[in-house]
Amino acid sequence: MGNTVRVGFLGAGGIARAHAYALDALKFYYEDAPEISKVVVASPTPSSRESFAGRFGFAEAVPPEKIWDRKDIDTLYITGPNHTHTPQLLKAVKMPNIDRIYVEKPLAVSQIEIEQLEALNWSDHGKFIMIGYQFLQKSPIRKALDHWKSGDFGDLIHFRIEYLHSSYLDPEYRQKRKSRLAPIPQNGAAVDLGSHALSMLTAFLGDRLVVLNAAASGDFDDVPGESDLCTTVMLKDPVTGGVGTMVASRVSAGTGDSFRLELWGSRGSILFDTTQPDIYRSYLPGEGWCTHDVMSDYLPASKFPSDYMPTGWLRALIHNHYLFLGGEPGISFIPNLHHGIVVQRLLQDIAENLIAK
Repeated sequence: MGNTVRVGFLGAGGIARAHAYALDALKFYYEDAPEISKVVVASPTPSSRESFAGRFGFAEAVPPEKIWDRKDIDTLYITGPNHTHTPQLLKAVKMPNIDRIYVEKPLAVSQIEIEQLEALNWSDHGKFIMIGYQFLQKSPIRKALDHWKSGDFGDLIHFRIEYLHSSYLDPEYRQKRKSRLAPIPQNGAAVDLGSHALSMLTAFLGDRLVVLNAAASGDFDDVPGESDLCTTVMLKDPVTGGVGTMVASRVSAGTGDSFRLELWGSRGSILFDTTQPDIYRSYLPGEGWCTHDVMSDYLPASKFPSDYMPTGWLRALIHNHYLFLGGEPGISFIPNLHHGIVVQRLLQDIAENLIAK
């Protein structure tokens, strides 16, 4: 990895704070982490960007339009509102001094933007582009993915994946987050939560998944009818014939940040559930059910503070940054631009299913 990475942020919201934390934490986990120079943060709101810069150690705070002529950054994080992601990425790839671009999910909000991104992906843009699907770097998921890819579990028969929240059951919370009630594919449960689930399925099952059907549920007087609060999707792998469901919900009572993955093959199965966030379970005929205690084992890169400590959301985000900045990927799945486009196509198909109803 290089000696110093000169970073710019487009966005100064909550997720940008998480990225600033991850950049600061890199040196504690990885001996070969580069030095980070936090050069500039850009946001439309002066008070927001100034406060962010002062609190998290950025040398300068500017409006977004002032970022495009910067020659003093080589790495750009795009973390603003969903509708800014594609336009800002298309601008960022034209900056000759930029080597790496990190884009928060969702990658796009329309079919037109997907087509623009596909054209970009086929072009000789010369940038390393990574999409913010950090759930792929949860330690048990990394190990489970490597295990599934061994082929020992046979052909896919059926699957289930769920990402559930309960926050939007609270009327006060709904009022505070009105902007997130925009219709799919701009926002909503399928975009906010389901994109992570679709990213996970794509990593495990490949790029072939197709949407068979989708339906939304959950109805509140203060929520626009076109906003999806809970979306259930049926998907199929046309090669293996495997069929399964994806549920993304913001209104599942009793859940905080609940994620569950089940893959059932012709010779075995793999299960992961955030109620037991440091393990995954597998079944094979010669072994029976096995519990794999993975904990924070990110070998070969890091064992800090030790490989038996519990994992967490921020730990996966830190590893995502390590990979983004050039660290050894090992068994890690890299959510590149192609991966982001595959997920976005699925989201667009889900949106069209829901709109048709």
